[in-house]
Amino acid sequence: MKIIVGLGNPGAKYAGTRHNIGFSVIDELAEKYNIPLHEKKHKAVFGRGIIEGEKVILAMPQTFMNLSGESVKPLADYYKCAPEDIIVIYDDIDLDVGRLRIRGKGSAGGHNGMKNIILHLGSQDFVRIRVGVGAKPKNMDLADYVLSRFGKEDLPFIREGCTKACDAAALIIRDGAAKAMNRFNGA
Repeated sequence: MKIIVGLGNPGAKYAGTRHNIGFSVIDELAEKYNIPLHEKKHKAVFGRGIIEGEKVILAMPQTFMNLSGESVKPLADYYKCAPEDIIVIYDDIDLDVGRLRIRGKGSAGGHNGMKNIILHLGSQDFVRIRVGVGAKPKNMDLADYVLSRFGKEDLPFIREGCTKACDAAALIIRDGAAKAMNRFNGA
């Protein structure tokens, strides 16, 4: 079993913001693989289904971003998933809008949601799919930027990025992170 977690902030106020790109990818995966997201436990909204012949949990933590580990750890414990069986999808301001960067493990890279997941899991050994949301403008506060919505000019790129992130998650499940990194990093 794999757990695919999309990071974001709960509530309509944050829907469609740069920081909620992980939620957008989970929504697209749920639609593509017909996995209803109707269960609410472990501080998450989630659903169970099959992707590439593998049982999966698609989850959106309902904690705020910086406390994501408070949801990911109980999900992993309940479903008896090792960190290696977890894929986390989240925003990256260091990548152009819609670009992907996949890693098999590593540090939080300054992302507070990832720091909290690493803290709670006690491991950095889980796959990450980072989706580019673009660099913040020079005179804008980082929090204001990641909580802003995409401009019209970015929407085609972000839609493409979400679709690629779904394809990357399926490829990771089927063939492993290394194949997905070769296919999507830098593409």
